[in-house]
Amino acid sequence: MKKILIINGHPDEKSFNCGLSEAYKKGAIKSSAQIKEINIRELSFNPNLQFGYRKRTDLEPDLLGAQIKLKWANHLVWIYPVWWGSVPAIMKGFLDKVLLLGFAFNKRKDSLWQDKCFNGKTARIICTLDQPAWYYRLVYKSPSHFAMKKLTMNFIGVKRVRITTIGPIRLSKEEFRKKWLKKVERLGSMNR
Repeated sequence: MKKILIINGHPDEKSFNCGLSEAYKKGAIKSSAQIKEINIRELSFNPNLQFGYRKRTDLEPDLLGAQIKLKWANHLVWIYPVWWGSVPAIMKGFLDKVLLLGFAFNKRKDSLWQDKCFNGKTARIICTLDQPAWYYRLVYKSPSHFAMKKLTMNFIGVKRVRITTIGPIRLSKEEFRKKWLKKVERLGSMNR
């Protein structure tokens, strides 16, 4: 059975991203998948990795709970807006603090390579833009896609990562948004 974790990285609970999260969840419920959620904005944690990776700091209880959910899931759904070619700051802090050595990957002795702890999991990235998706891809080379797929998900072992890019959101009409909510619900019902 598919165990889906929906992670919403938008800091505003009234955002279109929240609607997308609900649409995916609605579709996944229809498929009888097990579902858990993380709304990063609701977590109580300091997103600043104060000492970098030089000194380990204790994780806040909400982040320990998030790690349990991440381990439980076999399909991760990341929903967030692309801001300045990247993820929102709160989501970046979440990634920095949760995907730690010993949890998401392990270093090999006397090697530059690592062992990945999320092998066998799949992921779907659903991100929104204030520009057309084709423009983001052709002109800017999709930096957030590369960072999330290659430098984050693939780094920890999630090999099959699909990306859905929705844009432009700014100045979009209600019809455009409804169409995307239906598409995302369909993705949820297919557990993709």
